Amino acid sequence: MNFKPLKEEVKRYLAEHQLEKKFAKAQAMFVQDIQHPSLNVELLEPKHLRVYSFRVNRRYRAIFIVVGGEAEVLTVTNHYK
Repeated sequence: MNFKPLKEEVKRYLAEHQLEKKFAKAQAMFVQDIQHPSLNVELLEPKHLRVYSFRVNRRYRAIFIVVGGEAEVLTVTNHYK
């Protein structure tokens, strides 16, 4: 599955938290195999909204939806806040 281009606010968040390289690595794994165990892709509650997350690293998660067969990252969040 491919990605839509990242929004500017997502790019800024990744830069501010020094996550660009880790996100790029996770994104490459996602494109190659969405079920890769390191990504820990999961459907979030409420499930009928079809919002998913994948692991960028142990602390951060990318929240995404699937639009037209492509993943669109809505935001990257601190998983523990």
